[in-house]
Amino acid sequence: MSMDPAWLFLSLIPGGIGLVLLVYGKKQQRWPQLATGLAFMVYPYFTPTIMSLVGVGTLLGALLWTAIRLGW
Repeated sequence: MSMDPAWLFLSLIPGGIGLVLLVYGKKQQRWPQLATGLAFMVYPYFTPTIMSLVGVGTLLGALLWTAIRLGW
């Protein structure tokens, strides 16, 4: 893992989004938000570059949007 300052700063954004989604999903008992929040908090540990950080975050957001649209 590199300690690039830009990567470290950008990894805080999905972690914060994940925390908000996790708390919301837990309080409202909504499984898609809870699971996506947990994934948002964990995935920055496994993405070595900024592009993969952005790409996986976009993919998780799209999956959450799709799950909500399908009525989960």
